[in-house]
Amino acid sequence: MCHSTDSRPPAAPDPGTVAGAGPVELTSRDGTAFTGFHARPGEPNGRAVLILPDARGLHPYYEELARRFAEAGFAAVALDYYGRTAGPGRRGDDFDWEPHYAALVPDRVAEDAAAAAGLLAEHHPGTAVFSVGFCMGGGHSWRLSGTGLGLAGSIGFYGLPALAEDRLDALDAPLLLLLAGDDAATSPERFAAFTARLDAAGKTYERRVYDGAPHSFFDRADERWREYAADAWERIRDFTARHAERVPAA
Repeated sequence: MCHSTDSRPPAAPDPGTVAGAGPVELTSRDGTAFTGFHARPGEPNGRAVLILPDARGLHPYYEELARRFAEAGFAAVALDYYGRTAGPGRRGDDFDWEPHYAALVPDRVAEDAAAAAGLLAEHHPGTAVFSVGFCMGGGHSWRLSGTGLGLAGSIGFYGLPALAEDRLDALDAPLLLLLAGDDAATSPERFAAFTARLDAAGKTYERRVYDGAPHSFFDRADERWREYAADAWERIRDFTARHAERVPAA
């Protein structure tokens, strides 16, 4: 697990308004119903994000994060991973996520992400879609660059590189790696090995290591990392603005 259910994401600098937000039920290609959370920006910037949570699934941190992205101008959908094994629903403190995590199949995550992308295409036509994930979700976000989803880019906070490596040769959207310098879940050496493989394969990526920051530093409750969180927001805005025209919206 990465963020606890009482963690809350920091707001982007100079936030705008949210036109609306709430839970949605989505259906994957194989007929699985799963829960998402959709937030609509008051002042759209022409970009959208698929939010991939940590191992606990869709819980309050990620619902709030969808709102924070909407305040920053992004249409946003946060998705839950566990519709196949736990049914639809948000995941609170009492959710026993570990057996469901053990049964999770990366290709099914990609199918659920495609369903969430379909909602964004329906409700926000003409937007460029990016993925952004945290911890386990960061690895899945990078992996989505190689699944034919047509993303404009894939962003991961302190992600798990192993989740993306089976698709490394197929990665066709630029990656943004936002990494904690004192990450207890993934070592600096492991991230260095991942970026070396990206270099060897000629893949496009950007990397920022936040020196001394722990895993899950993107939390407004911890004032020590406020400047890092603000920097991460600016990098997301810049990365998505530069790559928004790379792939036509679906």
